[in-house]
Amino acid sequence: MSESGQSERGPVPRTDPAPSSLATQPRAAAAPARRAGLVITLVLGGLTALPPLSMDMYLPALPEVTDSLHAPAATVQLTLTACLAGMAMGQLVVGPMSDKWGRRRPLLIGMVVYVVATAICALAPTTELLIGVRLLQGLAGAAGIVIARAVVRDLYDGIEMARFFSTLMLISGAAPIIAPLIGGQVLRLTDWRGIFVVLAAVGLVLTLVAVKWLGETLPVERRHEGGVVEALRTMRGLLADRVFTGYVLTGGLAFAALFAYISASPFVMQEIYGASPQMFSLLFGVNAVGMIVAGQINGKVLVGRVRLDKVVAVALTVMALAATALLLMTAGVLGETGLVPVATGLFVLSAAMGFVSPNTNALALLRTPNAAGSASALIGTASFLVGAVASPLVGIAGEATAVPMAVVQLCCGLAAMACFVGLCRPWRRERSESSGV
Repeated sequence: MSESGQSERGPVPRTDPAPSSLATQPRAAAAPARRAGLVITLVLGGLTALPPLSMDMYLPALPEVTDSLHAPAATVQLTLTACLAGMAMGQLVVGPMSDKWGRRRPLLIGMVVYVVATAICALAPTTELLIGVRLLQGLAGAAGIVIARAVVRDLYDGIEMARFFSTLMLISGAAPIIAPLIGGQVLRLTDWRGIFVVLAAVGLVLTLVAVKWLGETLPVERRHEGGVVEALRTMRGLLADRVFTGYVLTGGLAFAALFAYISASPFVMQEIYGASPQMFSLLFGVNAVGMIVAGQINGKVLVGRVRLDKVVAVALTVMALAATALLLMTAGVLGETGLVPVATGLFVLSAAMGFVSPNTNALALLRTPNAAGSASALIGTASFLVGAVASPLVGIAGEATAVPMAVVQLCCGLAAMACFVGLCRPWRRERSESSGV
């Protein structure tokens, strides 16, 4: 795609070219816009990094929050669930808003509210208040997630869109590496409240950067008129597309398998397998590196050479096999296992997600060129909502066993495969229907 035509505040959106032109366009056409494109990539990457920053910096502190607020582990895990549920519901609101009013205004409003809510989290005296404010934090933080994805759809199509999503994974994937490490170091200097102070500062920086560098990418003539009823009608139309819904559910269920690990790992790694907060942060970072590397292999090697449906099928199979191995290990079927084998299984599962996420996003959005905000909202909502349901289930048997985590991961992995096979049915579609990818 040619990114010619840049404004001072960001790229000017183009009319979607024919998909075939994306694969054959000369490199020289895109060269003049590389510098401006890098700035926009960094801004969008920062916005998509907000969810892992909001959750993963906080993970090493979960046992400390349990002691500080005198609450059971299952209740404290609801602070993760609340943030995740807020991000799910918020996207359903922000997505249609961005289709109607443009991307920029809803994004900036959401970011300001996010900063304020995060600051209040640092002052919360009770678990109940912390859960409520984390819900608000998630609602506001949803703006960055859904609008970043919609902006990508405004600017890219076909193969280039799949590659750009893989590039975003390089940036946003660095957040899970840095976030627990920062969280662990913050805990050495202060308590868990200091983590929210750092998050508020990060949110403020992202807001200021978006104000300066991220321009409007949805022109007035492409915006949707109407209110809530029209938004619901649009979403209903999107969900009526069986293939679109299949990719949404496939990506959402795969994310739930990953989030089962995210929400359970502080207790599994530290309480059951004896890892220190710093060792936990290191292992968490290694898994994030695996996901980043997988995303880059996907974007630089596989996209344009292998059909994305085939990549998704193989990655889902690997996720299911990794979850099966984790279940056998945590249940004691393979004998007594230590930290290293369990961490290896989690690494494989996380790396597989680096192939699933960008490809299911791209394949779903390829079917919705004229309602990217609403489509992005449905994609994100499915992921976060299913993840929010999975989160409390991993602790249902208490802190002494990791079996529930593995069971949830396996069930979600198998359900993702069922949706992919039953709804997407990739073998029945012509190659041209997936825009050459």
